[in-house]
Amino acid sequence: MNKKAVWLVPLWLLAGCAGAGYGDYTAGDLRGINHTPNVINFVKVNGYGGPNISAYGDGGGYCCVLLPRKWIPGMEVLVKWEVTPVSDTPIPGFEEWEKYLAWEKELKASFRRHSAVVPVPEYGEQRCGMTVHFLPCNQVKVTTVCMGYGTPDYPIKEPRNLPEPAQCPN
Repeated sequence: MNKKAVWLVPLWLLAGCAGAGYGDYTAGDLRGINHTPNVINFVKVNGYGGPNISAYGDGGGYCCVLLPRKWIPGMEVLVKWEVTPVSDTPIPGFEEWEKYLAWEKELKASFRRHSAVVPVPEYGEQRCGMTVHFLPCNQVKVTTVCMGYGTPDYPIKEPRNLPEPAQCPN
């Protein structure tokens, strides 16, 4: 094997995925913003894993999600996520091991998995990975813009702390 080629692999790995190129695709970080009171246990976009996100929190910087170098009209992504619903049940201490195990079993049984096919807004040469926004009623929006949430030109305007409505629209 060529000695130069051996050094290219570690350098490519150290470079991270924000600017990595894969033919007609580029890789970018996967981030999420949770606008709901539920904890998001995991996020996947087209099978690429992402962060867990606290209630009304954000997370990310997970490498990587692949995006075509050029936006494709009608482009969509499949977002899958798991939610821990809000619970008022107090967490038993470890000293009450049997009660703790029962609580943990009940908690895990409450996890709910969701998925949505989400349109990807048009982007140009500049894109910064993908940010997934989780909204009430299991609604999801995505963006590839580089500016931060809450800045004037950020395309998703929903406030951070949105309550779940009593009934979701169909």
